[in-house]
Amino acid sequence: MVIKDLVERSIFKQSGYIAPEVTGAIKMDANENPISLQEPLKKKLMEEMGRIDLNRYPAAGAPELRDRFAQYYGVVKDMVMLGNGSDELIQTLCLTLKGKINGVLVPVPTFSMYKIIAVNTGNKVVEVPLDKNFDLDCDAIIGQIKANFPALVFLSYPNSPTGNLFSRDKIEAIIKKTPGIVVVDEAYASFSGQTLLPMLKKYDNLIFLKTLSKLGLASMRLGFLIGNRDIVAQLDKVRLPYNVNSLSQIAANFFLDYQDEFSSQVAEIIKRREELYLGLKEIAGIKLYPSQANFIFFSCAFDSNRIYNKLVAEGIIVKNLNIPPLMPNCMRVTVGNRKENEAFLRALKSVISK
Repeated sequence: MVIKDLVERSIFKQSGYIAPEVTGAIKMDANENPISLQEPLKKKLMEEMGRIDLNRYPAAGAPELRDRFAQYYGVVKDMVMLGNGSDELIQTLCLTLKGKINGVLVPVPTFSMYKIIAVNTGNKVVEVPLDKNFDLDCDAIIGQIKANFPALVFLSYPNSPTGNLFSRDKIEAIIKKTPGIVVVDEAYASFSGQTLLPMLKKYDNLIFLKTLSKLGLASMRLGFLIGNRDIVAQLDKVRLPYNVNSLSQIAANFFLDYQDEFSSQVAEIIKRREELYLGLKEIAGIKLYPSQANFIFFSCAFDSNRIYNKLVAEGIIVKNLNIPPLMPNCMRVTVGNRKENEAFLRALKSVISK
């Protein structure tokens, strides 16, 4: 048996998403919330989870939770679908929207899973580089749009890994020209204080992705899709039954019950982001890019592969993004707590000076 003769060619050729296994290190590579729940709240959450009947399936489609989050996002229940993280929702979109209009367009650099999932679901993928300021190259994107392409355009707002907000005017121009759906992924919106959700009232071909992963509940894997109810109804046919487990549903309700606690954590992370930015600004050879997310994107006047390996040796894991010509010698560091940020800055200064 020859594996490559069995596996679809585009899947066989790609490397997929790789999450490094890390033990005993300061982990600043995955854009997680560095703040743990206070013990009284954690105990309360565990108590609520302890009341689940583990022998029973979770609520199919999580109707009550959909209703609560619809109110939270200011929409109606039929416009919301829940997923096992945003990744599952991206997969559902790529599986469902393959009619007469088909294919996926993504700007680059951006969240790598858009392309990986699109390829894995048999979609044609077109990548369009961002401009020199990491904003959308609107003319280049519109130049790729045809009557039957693309079914999906993925836009991260703020963008990962660059941390900036794309121009609203450019996003709106793309929405108007696209024959399919524009998906605005607002995974990091809470750290920017900006959202494009009000545009839903203006455009039927617009879908939003939200997640609790960046807000302190990454282990629960809970994402939200918000959009035109007719499109959501079709997507719901492709959604796997019982896709959101009972523990995650409890955690999502807990998030809504204690919104103030999670909002205070976001405010704390924004404060630490500004401190980390100022600390990086003082290091010679580092070029910083303004961030509206919970991470900071920067380039080095050195070999980032060497810097990354030395940071690992110091017990600190960041994201190495050395991908010429788009991102030569670039890196991304997740905003940590004060102690983690200080440890990272000390280690970076040390490895650069060696």
